[in-house]
Amino acid sequence: MSAITVMDKQFVPFIAEETIAHKVKEMGQQLNKDYADKRPLFIAVLNGAFMFSSDLFKELTIEAEICFIKLASYKGTQSTGHVITAIGLDVDVTNRHVVVLEDIIDTGKTLFDFLPQLVNQHPASLKVAVLLHKPEAQIHPVKIDYCCFTIPNKFVLGYGLDYDGLARNLREVYQLSE
Repeated sequence: MSAITVMDKQFVPFIAEETIAHKVKEMGQQLNKDYADKRPLFIAVLNGAFMFSSDLFKELTIEAEICFIKLASYKGTQSTGHVITAIGLDVDVTNRHVVVLEDIIDTGKTLFDFLPQLVNQHPASLKVAVLLHKPEAQIHPVKIDYCCFTIPNKFVLGYGLDYDGLARNLREVYQLSE
């Protein structure tokens, strides 16, 4: 891995593809244990969680379903502070074991706004699984049940995460260069 330029910014390697694959596999194994015989519903938050969700779902050996919603709160490298629902949930979660899949939790605003909507639909259980967590940036209380990586409060991209729509296709995660 070497440094890359995306639009006007330099990014340096941060998390290698092999490291991501190992952590996602570990999370899948834990979910297989925790949800054996429960047939959970995974709700992946687009666009950022598409790679993480796909790779994680391939690790599951249990009966499970997946659906997608589109929530957004970023413009450029900063959170806007407003959550926009572009594609809503079209599956009944009542009495279902639900796991929300998110690419990253930084401020926590996106899930802080979305999770109460799920709670109001009375799932049997509701958990959050995330690829990346920035605890230093978190200002909204969101309980994270499964996390692959805890990272510093620096902008990252790749493996589904973007900079104004670009670089989602990278197989590894890069960090904004100082």
